Amino acid sequence: MYISNRAKRLLNSPIRKLVPFANAAKKAGKKVYHLNIGQPDIATSEHFLEAIRNYDAKVIAYGDSKGDPKLIEAICKYYRQYGADYSPEHVHITNGGSEALQLAVETTCDPGDEVILFEPFYANYSTFVNQTNARVVTVSTSVENGYRLPPRDVVERSITSNTTAIIITNPGNPTGLVLTKKEMRMISDLVLKYDLALIVDEVYREFCYEGEFKSFSSMPELDDHLIMVDSVSKRYSACGARIGCLICKNALFNQQIIKFCQARLCCPTLEMLGATALYDTDAQYFADVKKEYQKRRDTLVECMGKLPGVQFGVPQGAFYMMVKFPVDDAEKFAIWLLQDFDVDGETVMFAPGNGFYGNPNFGQQEARLAYVINSEDIKKAVYILGEALKNYPGRTK
Repeated sequence: MYISNRAKRLLNSPIRKLVPFANAAKKAGKKVYHLNIGQPDIATSEHFLEAIRNYDAKVIAYGDSKGDPKLIEAICKYYRQYGADYSPEHVHITNGGSEALQLAVETTCDPGDEVILFEPFYANYSTFVNQTNARVVTVSTSVENGYRLPPRDVVERSITSNTTAIIITNPGNPTGLVLTKKEMRMISDLVLKYDLALIVDEVYREFCYEGEFKSFSSMPELDDHLIMVDSVSKRYSACGARIGCLICKNALFNQQIIKFCQARLCCPTLEMLGATALYDTDAQYFADVKKEYQKRRDTLVECMGKLPGVQFGVPQGAFYMMVKFPVDDAEKFAIWLLQDFDVDGETVMFAPGNGFYGNPNFGQQEARLAYVINSEDIKKAVYILGEALKNYPGRTK
């Protein structure tokens, strides 16, 4: 059987690729602290399960390819609190934020086109681009300045006649970076100058710890270029519900995206029902969750700051931190932790940083840590990392 070159070009997820090593560690009796994946331990808003329990139809029927109208209206209402005036014709429901990203790229890119990503980036962004036979063009950021975006001229040099889109996340995954107004203005100016699509992933918007979050949807000059990706996964701790959406005011985009939605028929009926109810969650839920994540962020920053030779940018939002370890190779270090090291039968799993870069020579010493476990477990996990760094044969300094 022939296997496509497209499939062969795709890379394994840096977030999930070491799962067999973690499973083997657990089978050997070790406890593994999972800092590798953004799966919150926060309880899902009860509204979701309650809505599904109350479902009493005799048949679980196909839904509308565009999405359930009640869910779409709930999303429009949600965005109004951010000053964004979206109507139902601007919203398409997707199978999670992942499908939203995939369909956005498929609608804006042909084979050979180029998409700009700021590295380190969420690893699946490059997967979605590569699936279309388009090409990832990376603009590098650095731990030394907290992964802030480079100056405009550096970004502009990456734009060619083949560039069709920029993908960016705010607050950032994997860095926790929250864009400044100046950085957002720079991106906006380039998008308008070169007539690009701006695909923006704002699924972590509720989790901003420094100042007030500003959405790209608040910039009306971008109305014809902005494709907003959103999801209930992180906001309501409902990752397994797999309900996201694409939001765009560009009429031509909306005429074309519906074809992709029709091709996959519809999103799950029950999950759309539950997601609609999620948008009734009161503001106190978000306040409490944000407070908890900020506590975890502060705990991680304090503990990591005590480890000699470790560099990191302080996350301003989301629930991730990129760190640079004083090791020869972070992936080898991660495997060694799971295979060969423990403290009293406990060890740690993180996502190696090289998978968050397009340049294969970058990120070799870096890792993404997800602070989605409680603060006491974070303290234990970082203590184990500190002891591991003292004993790892490939430590560099």
